Amino acid sequence: MSVTGEHWMIGGSMSVSVVIPCYRSARTLPTLVSRIVSTLRQANVRHEILLVVDGSPDDTWETAARLARGIEAVRALHLSRNYGQHNALVAGIREAAHDVVVTLDDDLQHPPEQIPRLLAALEGDRLDLVYGVSDEEEHGFLRSLASRSVKAGMAGALGVRAAQDISAFRAFRTRLRDGFEGLSGPHASIDVALSWATARVGSVRVHMNQREHGRSNYTARKLIRHAVNMLVGYSTAPLRAASYLGFLAGVVGLLLGAGVLWRFATGDTTVAGFTTIASMVALFSSAQLIAIGVLGEYVGRIHGSGMGRPTYVVRDRVGPSLGTDPCPDGPVIPVQAGASSGPGEP
Repeated sequence: MSVTGEHWMIGGSMSVSVVIPCYRSARTLPTLVSRIVSTLRQANVRHEILLVVDGSPDDTWETAARLARGIEAVRALHLSRNYGQHNALVAGIREAAHDVVVTLDDDLQHPPEQIPRLLAALEGDRLDLVYGVSDEEEHGFLRSLASRSVKAGMAGALGVRAAQDISAFRAFRTRLRDGFEGLSGPHASIDVALSWATARVGSVRVHMNQREHGRSNYTARKLIRHAVNMLVGYSTAPLRAASYLGFLAGVVGLLLGAGVLWRFATGDTTVAGFTTIASMVALFSSAQLIAIGVLGEYVGRIHGSGMGRPTYVVRDRVGPSLGTDPCPDGPVIPVQAGASSGPGEP
């Protein structure tokens, strides 16, 4: 389902928590926060901004903490290590205090000025979750191919509706987090978790900018690894695939055996050569090892869950406490990205 249109109206009663996972973004955060605050004030939307610093090795935490001290609507969370983008999102979403959660990247590719489009699509009671879909290709061929493959996997194996429209620029009703309250462990996927809570999903076309600083941490390799994590962590499809592979190997074995018997019945008693035997052994060994490997992945995840590995650990917080109402009209203190103050990495 898509929602289109050039004009929108935002209800005065809507309140928004903007969650931003931050990693190596000290140079972009001041501009990003300033544009979000300006956009939401113009739209007359009560808001807060949650900056979740995902164990960034640079001075991203110092910048986020300084913004939280200077702007009343900003809160900063410092995770104790790098847990990954989706784990950082879980941390921020669980801290959200307002009715709607908006998530976007920290690199200015998702223009804050497009947030009202997502909020307008949530007006009424028709949709619970809205994705901002780029009106043109955002990345190179390999990166885009990997992204489309991940989405295709989510649509097929995981049963996630509207998977082709999924993006990191999303808005959803905060109550959806109740659907993944028990989510734990190191392999989180926000989009799969949201699909557990609602089927009322839509999309809007938005303009995406080019990354202004640095390069994306989501390489094709990491996207493929993320896809594998989702398939093994949220689906039994790999187990079914291993079963199908075993069945296929069995069929091949039966056909080969039938061929040998036919040749024997017709008087051809020539012993099969070494190449044929070696190929059969390799085929069946491969099927067995793949099945064992898939089972090992599931057993390993069960073992990891049994050890109690956390989804995230919050090391430090700066800003209003959870449950308070940050004043959206508080003072804005300009921050230079190169300045240094506040707690940092030891």
